[in-house]
Amino acid sequence: MTRPTLFRANAFRLLALTLCHLLPLPAAAQTASSGPAPALEGESCSVQGLMDSIRRGLQSKSEAYKRYLRTLLRESAVTLPDSELRAAFERETDPVMAEHLAAALVARTERGADPSALQAVARRALEEPDPALRAATLRAMRRTSAIENTGDMYERLVRDPSPEVRQEAATNIVEDIEHVYSGFHGPASDTAVAAAAASTDPKVTAKILGNLDTQKISADSASKIQSLLRSDDAGVRKAAATALGGVPAEQMASARESLLNMYRGERDSGVRKALLQSIAQLGFSSAVPELQRLRSVDPSLASEVDTWIRVLGMDLQEWNLILREKQRLQQAR
Repeated sequence: MTRPTLFRANAFRLLALTLCHLLPLPAAAQTASSGPAPALEGESCSVQGLMDSIRRGLQSKSEAYKRYLRTLLRESAVTLPDSELRAAFERETDPVMAEHLAAALVARTERGADPSALQAVARRALEEPDPALRAATLRAMRRTSAIENTGDMYERLVRDPSPEVRQEAATNIVEDIEHVYSGFHGPASDTAVAAAAASTDPKVTAKILGNLDTQKISADSASKIQSLLRSDDAGVRKAAATALGGVPAEQMASARESLLNMYRGERDSGVRKALLQSIAQLGFSSAVPELQRLRSVDPSLASEVDTWIRVLGMDLQEWNLILREKQRLQQAR
């Protein structure tokens, strides 16, 4: 955690401990109106008190204020009674409030206060009858360690009857891999691939694979992605082709062969462009002869192949530099 982030987190924790309702002393202790202002005393923070404040705050038109209230509850979570927090979460039927409470429970696990709190949230995401509440509970687990600490939860949720829940699950996976693991955690990436392969929703599968950094995946995950190249859905085939471009060195030869074999039989132009990109990514300058042999397969993509050949011929050693140079050449045409 960076120093500014740590400072903000500590500041919110301090605020959460001190920002409780301030109540006037009993009437008998108050002085006449002409005397000093009545003294105020702090009331203990409670789950119910915070929830009442949040319910009132949700009427505000300020999105920043609403985010503040969510953060306040989340940062208060480690100081609140666990049993009260769980009970409030289990009985809550408003999706917005349920999401707030779920986020607070997740925070307890993330900060080491209660390892089982995250499991309680995951259980409701799987078992809650109301799809709106399932989706809200899922959002509370976004950008956390849930992807590697909830077993097969995501494999099950990407097959949820509700399209909203399936999409929320896919968004969680994509954002967790990017923002929590930066694409460099093999087990999390393997969980993402397993969910993508388990999904029966082409949009969900394509969303996960199309945004997945695959440089740390296992051989089994690479094989699952290759199997998705045979999907009936062009979006899934395109996403799978894109994902194979970043596989580890041990999987490159097999991925390269699959992509080359697929190119000749593929009929979708968008998928073919993705195949060309991944072939280039897997081979860099050594892919030039292969691209030259593919040039005549689809005349409409001859200029695309030529651009790749030209960029790879520059012998750039970083993939991001290759992509940037290709974009520059395309814009200059």
